[in-house]
Order: sequence, then C-alpha cells, then structure tokens
Amino acid sequence: MKPPNKKIKYSEIALIILVWLVLLFTPFLFREDIYSPLRRIVVIQLQTLIPLLFLFLINRFILVPQLLFKGRQAFFIVSALGLIILFTTGSYIYDTKFKNVPPPEVSGNDLRITTPPYAFPGGVDHFGNLRPAQTRQSRPIPPFANFLILAILIVGFDTGLRSGLRGINIENEKVRLEKENVASQLVLLRNQVSPHFLMNTLNNIHALVDINTDEAKEAIIKLSKMMRYLLYETETEKTTLIREVEFLESYINLMKLRFNEKVKIRLNLPALIPDKNIPPFIFTSLIENAFKHGVSYKDESFINIDLTIGADRLLLVVKNSKADKISNTEFSGIGIENTRKRLELLYGKNYHLDIIDNKNLFTVNLSIPI
Repeated sequence: MKPPNKKIKYSEIALIILVWLVLLFTPFLFREDIYSPLRRIVVIQLQTLIPLLFLFLINRFILVPQLLFKGRQAFFIVSALGLIILFTTGSYIYDTKFKNVPPPEVSGNDLRITTPPYAFPGGVDHFGNLRPAQTRQSRPIPPFANFLILAILIVGFDTGLRSGLRGINIENEKVRLEKENVASQLVLLRNQVSPHFLMNTLNNIHALVDINTDEAKEAIIKLSKMMRYLLYETETEKTTLIREVEFLESYINLMKLRFNEKVKIRLNLPALIPDKNIPPFIFTSLIENAFKHGVSYKDESFINIDLTIGADRLLLVVKNSKADKISNTEFSGIGIENTRKRLELLYGKNYHLDIIDNKNLFTVNLSIPI
C-alpha cells in the first residue's frame, strides 16, 4: 500500500501530542492540592503517565498492527484488556505497597493560620449560640481506579484513531488505483484508434494507386500529417476542439478521394469553433463506421455528418445509408465498442450515445459535455 498522505500523518501526530499535553497539564487545573510544591505534582503525574505511555506504545505498534489489522479482532480485545488489567494491577500494588509520600513538613517559621480567629467553623444560630462544626468528608477516587479509566480511554482513543486513519488511507488508495485503472484503459482504447484508422486509410490509398497516381501521392501526404497528429495526441488526455475538427475534415477529405460521384458525403460544421477541450479521437470510430458500412460501389449512397456545438454540450449526428442491407449486428464492431467504453470511462452517465438502425438508414447521435 502507498504510504499515508503527509497531511493526514501530520494531523495524527498533532492530535496525539495534544491529547498527551492535556493529560500532562490536567492536574494543574483540577487537583485540590494545586498549591503543593510543583515538583511533587509533576512527580505524581509522571508516575501515572509513564505506564500509560508504555501501554499506548504497545497498543499502537504491536496490538493494533499485528492483531487488529490482520483480522484477529478477538485476540486483540483479549490482549488489550489483559494489558490494561496488568498495568492497573501494577499501579494498585505500587500505590499500596511501595508508594510512600510523607506529609509536608511545616516549620515554626512557616506556620500559617488559614482560618481567621474570628471565623466560627459552625457559625451561630438565631439565639447567638455556637453551632458545632459540620465536616464533610469526601472519599477520593483511588489512584488505581483513575489509572484504569485513563488506560481504557487511551487505548480506545489510539485504536479508534488508527482504525479511522487506516480506513481513510484505504479509501484514498482505492480511489487512486481506480483512477490509474481508468487512465490505463483510456490509453489502451485510445491507442486502438491508431492501427484501426491506419488500416482503413491504407486500404483507401491502395485502391487509388492503380486508379490515380497523383491522388494517391496527395493522399499519402495527408496521411503523414494526420499520423503526426495521431502520434502527438495519443499521449495527451485532452485536445482542442479546433484541432479535432481539423483532423476530422482531413480524414473525410482523404476518404473522398476513394469514392465516385455516386457517394454523397456532406460535412456540416458550425461557422465558429469555440476554444474548448475534448478527448482526442472521440469521433473517429463513429465516422470510420459510417464509411465502412454506409458506402455502396454499385448503388447511390450517402454519409451526412452534422456537428452542433452549444454552450456546454456538443452533438454529433452521423447518418449513412446501409449498403447491401447490412444487419445491425455487423455495426457492433471494435469501433463502436471502443467509443462506448471510452465514453463510459470519461463521462460516466453524463453522455448520450443513441444508435438507430432502420431499414435503409443507420443513425448515430452522440452528445457529450464540453
């Protein structure tokens, strides 16, 4: 798996530091003996935080990656609870057997009177008699219980944090692999256009060699220019709409050299081509299909190509006659399937490709966003 995103990693580190700083400085906000010597408070706090730190590190670098992330959830829960109980037991034994904090020594010079001599602990009643002092005795939470609560919180926080960030990284990796897969498929499909186009064009030039040598030479020159465009644009994800239309015009002019007057070829383009970007060769397969299946050398045939460009969408309509009553199944070749797959990868559901097969007419309507 690819290393986690640096931004996510830094956020994780910052959050961990923040949590431990809160644990470190909490006693200075909530302890009743806040006026005790600073050294004593720090020592007491470190006696709690150091075991918690060890528990945190064991959970982070051993339990979570080696058990939880490898599908051994039950063993992870048992191990985590066992470690918490073990550390809590150690904290209890240390507090009851080994910890010895002597009461603070008070010298005669440091003796302070904290209660004003005129203050009566119990106050007076409405007869003026002194009330006995009311003492409230609070039972503080034992240190080991505090440790147990903090240990559960620390382990739960770390496990949730690592699991959440791992889920984010897995999702990001999944998206990245999907993008790479889509890009690879697009390159493969786009590269299929070149040999398919070259094969059809060379067949046309071969037919011209014996009929008209000059036109054949002109066709070879046009083909060389178009091949440079093919080689260059195959490496790019987008091309300008102007260049794609120029390529389309060159291709149709090259195809016209092969046919006689019985084949009517009409190309209708807008007077002004906007400066928009589109995927290269998105029209080529559809036009090739029309020339391949719509031209008859015996009867009159036609190919009509209309390109309409709106503010945010482009519409290509290709109509051709059906030579020799070709069935619909013969139109589902590499070209159409190639185009359909590319459109699905590029636009998802934001495109329309309608193929209408009538008795003597085959129509392709393509609408894409620009």
